Formats: sequence, structure tokens, C-alpha cells
Amino acid sequence: MRLALPGSPHLTYCTNIHAGESWAEIFAALRKYVPGIKARVSAEAPMGLGLRLSAAAADELSSPRALAELQSFLREADLYVFTVNAFPYGAFHATRVKEQVYEPDWRTEARLQFTDRAADILAQLLPSGIEGSISTVPGAFKDAIKTEADVEAMVQTLLRHAAHLHALRRDTGKSIVLALEPEPCCFIETIAEAIAFFNGRLFARSSIDVFARLANVPAEQAEAAMRRHLGVCLDVCHAAVEFEDPTECVAHLEAAGIRVPKIQLSSALRVPSVDARAIELLRSFDDGIYLHQTVADGEGSLTRYTDLPDAIAAHRGGAASGEWRVHCHVPLFRADYGALQSTQQQLAELLAACRARAMAPHLEVETYTWDVLPADIREGDIGDDIARELTWVRSQLGA
Repeated sequence: MRLALPGSPHLTYCTNIHAGESWAEIFAALRKYVPGIKARVSAEAPMGLGLRLSAAAADELSSPRALAELQSFLREADLYVFTVNAFPYGAFHATRVKEQVYEPDWRTEARLQFTDRAADILAQLLPSGIEGSISTVPGAFKDAIKTEADVEAMVQTLLRHAAHLHALRRDTGKSIVLALEPEPCCFIETIAEAIAFFNGRLFARSSIDVFARLANVPAEQAEAAMRRHLGVCLDVCHAAVEFEDPTECVAHLEAAGIRVPKIQLSSALRVPSVDARAIELLRSFDDGIYLHQTVADGEGSLTRYTDLPDAIAAHRGGAASGEWRVHCHVPLFRADYGALQSTQQQLAELLAACRARAMAPHLEVETYTWDVLPADIREGDIGDDIARELTWVRSQLGA
């Protein structure tokens, strides 16, 4: 749905909330849930959709028949697709994901081919006059990048994808931005690291020259084209875990000339004071499927733990003091969990800023953890919960 706010951003939710890896499974979930959600939150106007695609689903959806079937469903249901989540390549539900969610990373041909295919699909689904976005892995898992050659491999692969997006724009008139999503314990985990990578490596003179050759554009036009097609997806949960202010994150990226085409609206767990009761509650969120990176702020010094059990073990050993932030996407409309809280306040402050000016053209709710949250948090019907999140966001936006 398009919001009557400065810049008229599009608001949706990411369909990675629904289990499914094959296109048949994903499409079945869309037909089951989306019409009911739209009836609750956008009955009288078209509703945008944040489409999650696995690599297998993207292969299957590339067939003309499957794509035509989806386009028919979108028309009949008064829906449109403006953004794709191409972050998880493979399975994302009901199996151990953890650090495997970043694989294959941006050093590989597999990641490039998957993202190129996702862009081709999005170009065919995008309504005229709307720019598209694709969110993706922030390069790689940090521990996987060990050499300068690893970094250079990511740069070169991203340049090739940017050239693909440039060609799509030239040939179809559809403009798409690839948005790398900073995340704790990844190659790009902070906004400072994002700016350093983009302006120090991706948009360096040598990279611009490579892109100019790949895209067959004049050297003096190459940097502008690259900055059109490469940007950052700000996940508010991830920023909060890093003790970053999301509104300031956008301002820093803008000042550096880096686009923010997409903001994922999400809340993390916040532990104001770690004690036995808080540890007990935290264990109920440790689902064994997703990586729950934890950052502890001990008197202004941040200590990062790759997963929640690591932080708990450190606390038992007398370390990991101070406030904790835990990478676990929790419902946007709830701020308090007893001894635990959420980072809802950071999200509310960002949404308040969105009322005053356009922070990003795409706003996407992304609480993908509904199936694994403690039972007392899940309200019941997933469609009702998603609609409640979207309604809460709209209330914060004054829409």
C-alpha cells in the first residue's frame, strides 16, 4: 500500500514469514494468507507485497507459465510486488539455518546467478513508474572473509550484478536497486562498515572503471549508474542490536551518498539488566534454528557474541555485563516481555521521522520468527498478527 506521507513510501510485509521453499509452497502460502491480510489493512486500495524467493523458487518462477499465474493472482487480488527478499538462498524454515543463511555469499557465482534471476522476475512484476528493490546478504558471514582476495571477489561479483541491473533498466525501463543488509557478525555489520565498503571499495575509481566496461557506459556516467543500483537495506532490529540509532543510520548513509531504498521494520529483544530470570526467559527464544547474535554494552564498550548461548556462557563466567540486545525479531506492537523488553522505541522514533520526510521509498515489516516464538507470544492466527503489525506501523506513521 502507498502511504500519504512525504515521498509516498510503499508499505508491506515480507512473505518470508510464511514457510515454504519451492515456488509451489510459497505460492500456496500467498493465496492462503495475503487476501485476508489485505482485507484487514488495505481493503479499498492496492496492497504491495514483499516477495521472498529462495533460489529454487526463483528457478521455478522463471518459467512463463508460473510467472503468468502469479501475475493473474496479483491482478485479481489487487496486489503488486515492489520488493524481493533474496537474502536466504535455501531453506529458511523448520531446519537449522544459523550461519548457513549467508551461504552462498557474494564471492560466488551461485549468489550472483540467483540474484540476477530474482531481478529478472521483479522487473516483470514491477508496475510501471515504481522502482524495485532486492535485499540481500551483507557480503558474507564475517568469519568467512579472511583475505583481501575474499573482499575483492565480493566487489567484482557485486559489480557484475550492478551491470545486470543497468542492462535491465536499459532494456525494460524497470529500475531496481540491490540493497545489502547490514547484520551483526557479518562482513558488513555496522553503518560505518557499510560506508567504508561502499565508498572505499564498491565506488572506488578502479571499481567504477570495471563497471563502465561491464555495463558499456561512458566512464563519466558509470559512478552515477552504480549508485543508482547499489544501496543499503536498513533492518531496524539489526541496527538496534548494534546499539545504533536507525534514524542517524539513514542520515549517515545519505551524507555518504549511499542509497537506502528499503527499511525493514523490526524489533529486537532488549535486556536492560541480565539476571537469572532474564536468562531463563531468553532461553525460550533460543529456537535452535536462527542465529541470535547478542551484543552487550558494558559501560559504553560493546562486546559481540555470535549466538545467544555464547553470551549466556560468558555471563556465567563473569563477563557479558550491562545491557544486552539480542537478534530475535519480535512483534512490533509489543514492547514488554517481563524481565525482557523490545527495541520498539527505536522503531517508533524512526517511524516518527518518516512522518516528517521520506527516509526510504520501501518500508517492509519483517517479523519472520512467528513460528518459533514462545507460545505465549503468538496471538493465534498468523494473518491477524501480521495485520496487527501493519496496523501498528500505520498508526505510528499517522496514516
